Amino acid sequence: MTASVDDNPFYRELPDGTIKQTNPFSGVQVWTVPGRGARPLSRPIVGPRPLANADRVSACAFCADRVLETPPEKCRLVPDPFGDVRGSFRTLRHLPASELSASTAEFRRVPNLFEILTWQYWHDNHGVDLSAEARDWQESYLADQAGLSHVQRVLDAKFSAQGLSLRAAALNPAELRRESAPFFGGGHDVIIARRHYTDDAATTAGLAGSGQLSVAEHRAFIALTVSSTADLYAANPEARYVAVFQNWLEPAGASFDHLHKQLVAIDEIGASNEAALEKVNGDPYLFNRWGPDFAIDHHLMLAANDHAVAFVAFGHRYPSVAIWSTGRIDQPWEMADEEVDGLADLLHAIHVALGSDVACNEEWHHRPIGVGTAMPWHVVLKLRVSNPAGFEGGTKIYVNTISPASLCARLLPRLMEARNAGRIAEGIRLGVECEVGRGVIAAAR
Repeated sequence: MTASVDDNPFYRELPDGTIKQTNPFSGVQVWTVPGRGARPLSRPIVGPRPLANADRVSACAFCADRVLETPPEKCRLVPDPFGDVRGSFRTLRHLPASELSASTAEFRRVPNLFEILTWQYWHDNHGVDLSAEARDWQESYLADQAGLSHVQRVLDAKFSAQGLSLRAAALNPAELRRESAPFFGGGHDVIIARRHYTDDAATTAGLAGSGQLSVAEHRAFIALTVSSTADLYAANPEARYVAVFQNWLEPAGASFDHLHKQLVAIDEIGASNEAALEKVNGDPYLFNRWGPDFAIDHHLMLAANDHAVAFVAFGHRYPSVAIWSTGRIDQPWEMADEEVDGLADLLHAIHVALGSDVACNEEWHHRPIGVGTAMPWHVVLKLRVSNPAGFEGGTKIYVNTISPASLCARLLPRLMEARNAGRIAEGIRLGVECEVGRGVIAAAR
């Protein structure tokens, strides 16, 4: 179904095939121009080399043998068939440094060494201090010699990166506690997966992305991210929003080619949320109309299960897939496990279809704390297949090289292949099987 030039203010396909799009939530303007859309999605690793055994566990600072290069763990998930995370993992919290090597962490939650909003920002501007629990954890961690050495090592790395000659061993106890406070109560966390390379990789091209996780592993990854989001809200009453995102590969902004998500507490809800909420206040059906309903009408639906839908989205700077929860609750930490798993499974399926050599960003969206307007929990997966340049900077019109229909046509066969190979969760319906009705987003009705 193709809109005419005049009957759709947000999506217009011109006679020559140019598609002019305006994101109905953010106002971003995007053009897809014929002749610029034949670019490949993937960017394979150039000059891969054979893997040595050490590469699997020490390729970067996020790897398993280098846990002392990151700040103290807030928690980790370890394999356990009788565990507390979807029956496959159990959670270990606030492990002492001396016990880090006693178990294998499938996923680790650690503070980001270089915070977007620093601990000092929250302390000086909002009067935020360590909670009693965080203060007790800091005291017990520093009282242990292994913990003290760990904190000093990480602080020295931070000081060095900042160009400071300061050394942690020279700090007095009060200074050490002040400088290490972000490690125990900061608002910027990283969720790190175990593998840098897949278990069967033979070369450095075998990176382990989200699509290389099993269904159970990916569910645990998402569940830990969701619970960590709730923790950051609970730990800081001044946080108005927790931004959750994943940068995969260097073109998408990743510092390491090692799978991880980031969570950042901020004291505003963000311009994109403000714009969307303002529009939805005037039109409560907006999310449905320009999300799943548009995808249904334009044959852009990719996948669905009992709790979520995935479709090619429009009006984004990059080719994008949106995965939306269809539940009545719009904050994922309040949802039932099966609802969170439902979205996780569709997100995983899209990652499987893309493969590990497609640079992409995951952007999570949920209703901010204290906001009454419904905003369905959804994730937008943006494929970084091009770089905005002078034209985009000068006009604020972004050239998206792949049309929504073209992206849908590329991804559906890959999803079918992945399902046939048993690589995605059971119960996922694809393409015309979806049978999704209009108005499927319950939280936005």
